[in-house]
Amino acid sequence: MELARAVSARRLLRWQSAWARPRGWVCSACSSRGSFPAAASRRYSSDQASTASATPPPAPGKPYYVTTPIFYVNAAPHIGHMYSMVLADVFKRWHTLLGKQAFLCTGTDEHGMKVQLAAAAAKLNPKQLCDENAAKFEELAQLVGIDYDRFIRTTDPDHLRAVEHFWILLQERGFVYETKHEGWYSVSDECFYPESQIIKSQDPFSGEIFVASAETKNKVEWVEEKNYCFRMKAFKDRLLDFYKANPGWIEPAYRLNEVVDWVTNHLEDLSISRPAQRLGWGIRVPHDPSQTIYVWVDALINYLTAAGFPASPLGDPSRAAWPADLQVIGKDILRFHCVYWPALLMALDLPLPKKMLAHSHWTLNSRKMSKSLGNVVNPVQAVSRWGADGTRFYLLFEGGIADDASYNNEVLMVKYKKYLQGGIGNLLSRVARSPRWNLAEVVESSLRSEPGTGLETSRPELRTAMQDLEAAITDLPSRVAACMAKHDPVTAIREVFKLVTSLNEFLTVTQPWDLIQVDNPAARLVAEQVIFLAAEGVRVMGILLQPFMPGKATQLLNSLGVADDRRTFGHTALRGDPSYGVPREDLGRGRTTGLFPPLVGDIDFRPGRTRGGRRGAKTDHPILVTET
Repeated sequence: MELARAVSARRLLRWQSAWARPRGWVCSACSSRGSFPAAASRRYSSDQASTASATPPPAPGKPYYVTTPIFYVNAAPHIGHMYSMVLADVFKRWHTLLGKQAFLCTGTDEHGMKVQLAAAAAKLNPKQLCDENAAKFEELAQLVGIDYDRFIRTTDPDHLRAVEHFWILLQERGFVYETKHEGWYSVSDECFYPESQIIKSQDPFSGEIFVASAETKNKVEWVEEKNYCFRMKAFKDRLLDFYKANPGWIEPAYRLNEVVDWVTNHLEDLSISRPAQRLGWGIRVPHDPSQTIYVWVDALINYLTAAGFPASPLGDPSRAAWPADLQVIGKDILRFHCVYWPALLMALDLPLPKKMLAHSHWTLNSRKMSKSLGNVVNPVQAVSRWGADGTRFYLLFEGGIADDASYNNEVLMVKYKKYLQGGIGNLLSRVARSPRWNLAEVVESSLRSEPGTGLETSRPELRTAMQDLEAAITDLPSRVAACMAKHDPVTAIREVFKLVTSLNEFLTVTQPWDLIQVDNPAARLVAEQVIFLAAEGVRVMGILLQPFMPGKATQLLNSLGVADDRRTFGHTALRGDPSYGVPREDLGRGRTTGLFPPLVGDIDFRPGRTRGGRRGAKTDHPILVTET
């Protein structure tokens, strides 16, 4: 784990510039020393620090920058957090597959009232609670193979400086004013709600009547206090103009209607501080330690911190990652990211994110998972049972972008057996592990011959089936790419597994493992064409599955003997790799050593069953070779 964290730190150093002194400003952390340090110590993981006096300049060109929301540390992570991580990771890896530089930021949101209360309940100081739970989120990211470049914590020193600098710039531009604020405040949601969004609600168990947010149904209380406000209403027209000019800014597109409705009907100036006597756990307002910066202002700025703010010239494509190309968020934080965040950026004339992907929730019994309610799926337990890639597959195959998805272990087991164990795993075994042919020789022989060689005497059904499969393999990369361009990984991975099913059905009908032993050169030639086509399908699918199931895709490509430098999107062309076929790792024997072995206690030991589930050899092949 220490090695993984060190690698994470080195990745970050490639992208971030050395800190420079902001003009006319000294952060509170350094004011006692009277100067801003030429270089700052930065923490890149929960328990590791790295210090550098200078960092290497980033490679030319802006990287593809993708973020997850940063996760609140008042409790341990659940499967919904893992889903956000996996979605962002898929897009980072996809753009890497396309040959682009890519940068992924994830991390934890560690300030605010909920953390303060959770720490008090656990009899810990807030930083102790944050350290413990931030480590759990980072370990989860590593457990499920998230290829993050920065794991940011809002307690990191560089983030504190970025937030203070952002605040100072807002003040200098006249967008912050001091006022006595009053309104309906929700501790659970960490925000105020306008009168138009307040309803009466009743606890179904105790019968208690209380005032709640119409949006979240969480309890609110009337609060009167001195704080600072951000002139949000000054950006109403500019926000609405931006939404109108960018109707596809949010995916799925219909969620933009919710945002437009809020800005049109409910927009008010935003309270952006809390009295320190009520909320002590947070970043203090520069030059006014009696006030603590509102947790959502603090949290949103993390995306800039990771991109090098304030040292890096944000928006300069040659020197900075910002603006984010994709920000992955849950639908419940839509307003914070699609109303508050763009308004804050507009206030400083900073570029807005290019795309917001607001995914739906995972539910249990059609009820949103919630740490406070306790109805959550432990992602660590899920991974221990199904494996990292098995769990990733299920979340991506069944997950909801537009609509909520229901987590169900029985459904997961069915999907595992059908698509993983009996699908891609079985297909790889049939192609790569058969003792009846040498895959490298089949590949070499087939690539020497013209496509379709040996099929002249075959029945028309076989020729048609092979032509259809060739077309499907050829078209698959562009179909998957089209889905990813539309930010639809669910359809993308389903496209891959459609071909898995087709190839397995094709091999079941043609049975090349029997035909290749027939003392008939024409039949053998046909069998080799069948095997090669199946192998090409597996190779192409293995390359395309790398962003989705990186561990198993690597194992699959190693089993086929695909070289490391032949695993890019450019190598997904049919007949695009003449060099594979010699396995690069032990293929194992039997079902228990396959790509996706049977689940514990689920192995079929019935007498007469052989690998592949056949009770005996079928010897006639009605669609393969015309009798002579």
